[in-house]
This record gives sequence, C-alpha cells and structure tokens, in this order.
Amino acid sequence: MSKPNIWDDVIGEPEGARSPECAWSLSHACFRHSRNWCYTFLSVLIAPPCALMLGCCFACQAFEQIWCTTPCLRCFKIYFASLRTMVQSCLAATVVPTCEAVGHVCRNVRVNMRSDAPDEKDLLII
Repeated sequence: MSKPNIWDDVIGEPEGARSPECAWSLSHACFRHSRNWCYTFLSVLIAPPCALMLGCCFACQAFEQIWCTTPCLRCFKIYFASLRTMVQSCLAATVVPTCEAVGHVCRNVRVNMRSDAPDEKDLLII
C-alpha cells in the first residue's frame, strides 16, 4: 500500500482530459520543490519570532498560575474556612433532619405502572 500523494489530491484531471506525461511530471516537480522551499523559507524566517512569542506567552501563563491564582485560592480557602464551618452546621441543623423526615415518609411509597401487575396492598394511594 503506497502513501497518499498530495499532488493527486491537489491537482486532479477529469477523465478524458489528460495532459502529456512530460507536462505532468514537470508540474509535479515544480509543485514539490516550491512547497519544500517555501516551507523551509517560512520556517527559517518566521519560526524563531513565533517561538519567542509563544515562549513569552507560556512564561506569563505559568507566572500567573504560580504567583497569582494559587496564592489567591489558598487565601480564600483560609479566609472562608470559618464561614464554611458555620454553613455546614446550619445545614446539619435544618436541611439534614428535613431530608431524613421526607425520606422516612416516602420510604414505603410504591408505584405500579403495569396493567398486569399483581394486586398488592399499597400503603399510600396516589
């Protein structure tokens, strides 16, 4: 199995219209060499400034994460620890007993949706 040829993907002649073989091979060679030279030229000319810019961007992002975001999150965690304890206590005193009571009431609820279900004595009829 051969590698896919980009030349055949870019330049494709319809059936019935075929240029001479020498024109085809010459244009293929021009395409291949110009693509390689252009890529090399752009790599040498533009890659170093792009690498410099991207290196600075990643350095700024790392600095921001290490020196700004992480310390702020730790400060928030320390500052709001007492608020967290108070909210947990309030929830434990109000919401938890309410949910347990509702769960106790709903524990014996049964719902039969089948028409051929056996007749069982339901404790709560809805």
